[in-house]
Formats: sequence, C-alpha cells, structure tokens
Amino acid sequence: MTWSKVLISSLLLMFFCQGTAWSAEELLQFDNEQQRQRYLQLTFELRCPKCQNQNVADSNAPIAEDIRTRTYQLIREGYSDQEIIDFMVERYTEFVIYKPQLSFITVWLWLLPLALLVLGSILVVRLSVRGKQTPQTDFSAAEQARLDELLSKPVLEERD
Repeated sequence: MTWSKVLISSLLLMFFCQGTAWSAEELLQFDNEQQRQRYLQLTFELRCPKCQNQNVADSNAPIAEDIRTRTYQLIREGYSDQEIIDFMVERYTEFVIYKPQLSFITVWLWLLPLALLVLGSILVVRLSVRGKQTPQTDFSAAEQARLDELLSKPVLEERD
C-alpha cells in the first residue's frame, strides 16, 4: 500500500466521521440565552408520543425530532410557552404533556375520588349510627319481671 492510498483513505475516514459528528449534535442558533433555556425547558416538559414516558429532549424517535424542530421554530417566531404547549396539544393530543390541563373531562379526575371519599364517609357514619340504635321491643309485665330477675343474678356463683 502506498502512502497516497493511506492518505486518501485517512482523509475519507475523517470526512465520514466528521459528517456523523455533525449530525449527532443539534446546532441550534438562538437570539439569546433565555430562548435557549425556554427551548430546553419545553423539550423536557413535552412527552414523546412514540416513546411514551420519555421526554422529547431525550428521545431519538423521528416524531420527537419533529416536535423539537417545531418547538425551536415557534420560539424563534416569538410564541409564548403556553401557545407552544397549546399547539403541541392540538397537534399531538394531551398525551404530549405530562400534566393534564384543567378541563371539563379532567376535573372529574380530581373530583371523583373526593366525591367517593365523602360518600364513603357518609355511609360509614350512617351504618355506625344504625348499629348503635337498639331495637325497641315491648315486653309483657311477666317477661319484663323475668328479664330483671335474670339480669340481677350474678353470672357465676362463687364456690366456697
């Protein structure tokens, strides 16, 4: 192998390695540090629809890359964080956010356990009050006298 083939092979190897290094790293240009921090925060708050419990910042799925790119574009266009989250929810459903927004449907997630707790407490109180009530029985005079006699006797007679 001549030195020219080694040189050409080395240059080709360096060229291909450099290309993969550039593609592995996202080189995003922000106007200021605040935009970069917002981008990082939003990509950590948004969930990857494909990976389920992984945020889009850590996911390598193509859809996560799409969400990161769209987040970057929306930040550069001047949208607020809430507008970006609303856009992502509209496009990818509420699954894309970790904290569900308060709506008519999600409010039941919070109120239903509380309502069940209140109903259970009411049921327990009513059952305990009902258990303490003794049934009213009407005894005849002879039955009442016999009952009093039985209650006045000691249960066990002591042996001498």
